[in-house]
Amino acid sequence: MLQPKKTKYRKFKKGRLQTQASSNLQISKGNFGLKALQSGRISAIQIEAARRTISRKVKRKAKVWINIFPHIGVSKKPSGIRMGKGKGKINYWQSSIGRGKILFEIFGVSEKVASQALLASAKKLSIKTSLVTL
Repeated sequence: MLQPKKTKYRKFKKGRLQTQASSNLQISKGNFGLKALQSGRISAIQIEAARRTISRKVKRKAKVWINIFPHIGVSKKPSGIRMGKGKGKINYWQSSIGRGKILFEIFGVSEKVASQALLASAKKLSIKTSLVTL
């Protein structure tokens, strides 16, 4: 599962969602990509599930790039704990996504196989996405 290596200051505020992405708006490395149609938050578990789906659909014959990384730690206090006494432990890691960002890119397979893989992986994510080609 994806998470930062060095977490000296690991407790964050979740922050506000970006309405429009500022980077990775065009395909740069591959021929096919998965683009976010809305802004939202994607957890590390969802990113890993989408990556596994892509690698299984292309039968590990394609090069896959993941353009997002979960660097925001989301904390949660256990149930039954009274108010106060700090923020709580990190529960999971997430990435904040703006609308228009390219999430995944694929190179080395046909358009039919790439579209099947990306559309299957889009079902694992919690935001609306679309398939884009170079």
